[in-house]
Amino acid sequence: MEKTKRTFPRSGKPKRTQVARNLTLTPAHIARVHRIVQDSGVPAGLELNTDADYAGWVDLMMRANQAPGLPTRVFAYGSLIWKPEIEHVDEEFGTAKGWHRAFCFRMPRFRGTPEEPGLMMALERGGQCGGVLYQLPASDIEGQFNRLFRREFTSKPVNSMPRWITVGTKSGPVTALTFVMNRASPLYAGRLPLEAVADVLARACGHWGTGAEYLLNTVSHLEAKGIRDRNLWRLQQMVAERIEAQHPSGLA
Repeated sequence: MEKTKRTFPRSGKPKRTQVARNLTLTPAHIARVHRIVQDSGVPAGLELNTDADYAGWVDLMMRANQAPGLPTRVFAYGSLIWKPEIEHVDEEFGTAKGWHRAFCFRMPRFRGTPEEPGLMMALERGGQCGGVLYQLPASDIEGQFNRLFRREFTSKPVNSMPRWITVGTKSGPVTALTFVMNRASPLYAGRLPLEAVADVLARACGHWGTGAEYLLNTVSHLEAKGIRDRNLWRLQQMVAERIEAQHPSGLA
């Protein structure tokens, strides 16, 4: 009999799902493309957000909250799942309809360089996206937002723009803060085919690491939560195949 596992036990409503599948992309692939890269600094044409900028974003999102008085939730769909860096008192599965994960903005820093930019994920319009809803502690929401925004965006114009969206749960729709692609950003890459995304992720590396590592962390943690994204699953296979073709030796 096939084993099952439970996910989201802290929510009180665990979800039963099949055991995670074996990924094609592995740490051995990551090791083949990782290299030491010096931080190139803020890309030309961009500037860092100031303390006043972050304070302005916090104030804007606090005022834009359409559900004041209710628990404050953050919808995580990518790196916030495997590296949340925010306090939370509960978590549960949620579905954001009208949005999907997309590697849609170029990264000339962090996981890429100006000479060979990487790609990072944000939410794009269309489809739907399963993710994790974090419920934040009720105290110091402004301070938590400030820390979260400093993690999610550094330069301006902002790429991953904070936005309140509606997220479906087992108990009904809730309002949650998330980060969506700012199409007005000069780093917006548009809607790229998976083949083009795989080409970039199989090669790009910055001082934070590789795009392939970012993809592996995201897919593996989604699987551990029982969340399956068909595009990302296909993408990790494609990236592994490209790394194997570029580095035929040294893979276990």
